[in-house]
Amino acid sequence: MSDRFDYFVVFAEMRTGSNFLEANLNAFPSLTCHGEAFNPHFIGYPNKTEILGVTQDMRDDDPQRLLDTIRQHSDGMGGFRYFHDHDPRILDAMLDDPRCAKIVLTRNPVESYVSWKIAQATGQWKLTNETKRRDSKAVFDKAEFETHLADLQAFQVMLLNRLQAAGQTAFYVAYEDLQDLDVTNGLARWLGQEDQLEELDGKLKKQNPAPLSQKVENYPEMEAALSHLDQFNLTRTPNFEPRRGAVVPSYVAAKDASLLFMPLRNGCDDAVRRWMAALDDVGAGQLQDGFSQKTLRMWKKDHAGFRSFSVLRHPVARVHDAFCSRILATGRGTYPKIRKTLNRRFDLGLPDEVDAQYDAQAHRAAFLGFLDFLKMNMAGQTAIRVDATWCSQSQTLQGFADIAQPDMILREDELADMLPVLAAAAGRLEAPEYARPPEMSPIGLEAIYNADLEARVAAIYQKDYVSFGFTSWA
Repeated sequence: MSDRFDYFVVFAEMRTGSNFLEANLNAFPSLTCHGEAFNPHFIGYPNKTEILGVTQDMRDDDPQRLLDTIRQHSDGMGGFRYFHDHDPRILDAMLDDPRCAKIVLTRNPVESYVSWKIAQATGQWKLTNETKRRDSKAVFDKAEFETHLADLQAFQVMLLNRLQAAGQTAFYVAYEDLQDLDVTNGLARWLGQEDQLEELDGKLKKQNPAPLSQKVENYPEMEAALSHLDQFNLTRTPNFEPRRGAVVPSYVAAKDASLLFMPLRNGCDDAVRRWMAALDDVGAGQLQDGFSQKTLRMWKKDHAGFRSFSVLRHPVARVHDAFCSRILATGRGTYPKIRKTLNRRFDLGLPDEVDAQYDAQAHRAAFLGFLDFLKMNMAGQTAIRVDATWCSQSQTLQGFADIAQPDMILREDELADMLPVLAAAAGRLEAPEYARPPEMSPIGLEAIYNADLEARVAAIYQKDYVSFGFTSWA
């Protein structure tokens, strides 16, 4: 055993080569990697039910129990893979523990995104027999990639900062290093293992060996979308990525008017974008978004006297919209894995497809179950991330401070009156009418609302109620 470390964690992401790295770590007699031990949707591997006697339910109730079990009862030195959306409750315990060896596996985020899209299309996440490889091309989605990149950058910067503050270091492995036997053996020596491999694992095959230009269906569109990004930051995100605000790519600027919208992810975003497009008499697709810190600074410099703004929404309406658009609905933009997990753990009773038999009573029961989950989720007591669509609006605004606070914080119920005032401040004396966003659910909020529901939401979002003076939704 190592005189420095008791266990290890591989910080990685999907499609970064973590399965291959794990296979090689497990080839050492004194190392045992237990897969994605803290994945909120399964334990270790999709078809497993436990790790060293600890079941998924036991882990979800007490994640520290599984961490202690891996550390104390693995065959040799135990460890696991941890992705940015795994159980956040165990992260501090690992990062604060100098006896935990940190391995950081990274890959060019464009490559990992394209590989992920192809795996989604083919349903093939591992390849052990080249004759069974399934072919497909990825379709690049600019907004989806920017979210992917922002998540990776935020997590890598957080890791770097925490390790620096704790006086610790990690063993960094790039995707390209995985085929280097010397690097793998060096990693084992760093972990305190005396054994050395004579060859790397030969079972797993590279699934998509072609260049990016042959793997992306709309490659010219991808090139154009990525043209504003610094290629050095793309290839070396883990170590040298500038400390961007994670939500900068979501900011939206009008085509001509000097207006900058800073969304709070509350269901009003699309309606505000349509109003901004109508202000300049253009399509919503002609608005400017996908900013980096550099391009945002350039926009501000070119639009002296600009006005920036955000829109607050009542917490009851906002969380109902998040439930309907992300959990109740199916299809693009929804969270099917979280939906499945919530159905199992919190008895939401959601059908595979919402039909005429899904009535107000069923909707209210499901929504109250979602609120039960949120109460635990917002308190850091679940393995599922606190998503941007249901985190508190005050927390999102606080995150804006790294860049700049909005000039104006408007409220949804005042937009019809206040947006023309905002437009006038930006030099536009005539402004279009604001159209409220459509209801996202087959069952309207008014059909299930009562004082008890309001009280539950207020208990979860107390900070927003106090900070912004919200009263009852009705």
